[in-house]
Amino acid sequence: MYSLSKTLRFYLALTIIGSGSACAQVTYFADILGHGFKQATIVQPSDYEGSVTCTIIKKQTPEKSDKAVLYVHGFNDYFFQEEMAERYIAEGYNFYAVDLRKYGRSFLANQKFNNVRDLSEYFADIDTVLSVIKTEGSDNILLSGHSTGGLIISLYAAERNGKEMFDAILLNSPFFDLNVKSVLKKTAIPVIVKRAEKHPETTISAGLNPLYGESLHKDAHGEWSYNLGWKPHIAPPVNFGWIRAIHLGQLKLSQGLQIDKPVLVLHAAKSIDEKKWSDVMFTGDAVLNVEEIARQAQNIVGQYSIQAIQGGMHDLILSRKPVREEVYSTIFNWAKRNVK
Repeated sequence: MYSLSKTLRFYLALTIIGSGSACAQVTYFADILGHGFKQATIVQPSDYEGSVTCTIIKKQTPEKSDKAVLYVHGFNDYFFQEEMAERYIAEGYNFYAVDLRKYGRSFLANQKFNNVRDLSEYFADIDTVLSVIKTEGSDNILLSGHSTGGLIISLYAAERNGKEMFDAILLNSPFFDLNVKSVLKKTAIPVIVKRAEKHPETTISAGLNPLYGESLHKDAHGEWSYNLGWKPHIAPPVNFGWIRAIHLGQLKLSQGLQIDKPVLVLHAAKSIDEKKWSDVMFTGDAVLNVEEIARQAQNIVGQYSIQAIQGGMHDLILSRKPVREEVYSTIFNWAKRNVK
């Protein structure tokens, strides 16, 4: 039933949105989350796999507000974090999220999950949603990204210098460096990147620890409910083209990334590498090297601050409740100074 409904929404969207830009009015439908969340399909220009869409998800404040946040998810992910949305709404922010092309609500039958050859492919999705947010009355916008989403919006912000449709940037454990041994960075990664130029569809294991997913989902050891088809514990294989796109994006950052809006970088205080389940999984970042996040963040050229969160997990807002209370306090105290 849901598949049929999604197909219907896709073809209805074709009549109101096209050519990669938002029309003055977007038609929303009830979102799968319920609880007042709405979604709209945005049809983008086709790419090397065929049809492409992204999806806006929103829930607005009870009283009119000119502030908004746009949340951009990470790899092997999509928007499901209702608690985060409600916290922003309580602080007076209209909440928006985007399921990027080939993720979550935006995944189409002709596509491979996560398939991208340059991270700039996502810029059209972000441009479109920010345009919709502006059209719908929010002039002061916080752009927020988690993990790969954090890398994407950092590159996007640098590319849009002088033409920004946002006022500040929040990075939640941004994917600023590949978490692999240095010998692999020097040997295997250059070979993959070179091969990706002619064979971008060759696949390799994503290499993510499935225990991280188990630490999150309520059916395992966590407290969150989400679609395991869209965010499985074992991530699907990634293409060489994806690895090349990530590598080139991180290379741009390492060479210095000019961002002319305030940036807050948050990350866990420590990384963990558990081989079997234990509650240690709740105490650190099981995906990225937090020392590298902090080090690479210093390549941002502009006004930025970096803060470690004791007890934080990879997605900080999915950490244990006392920890995420600190995360929200940190975010909103900073945002009061930077999103007017």
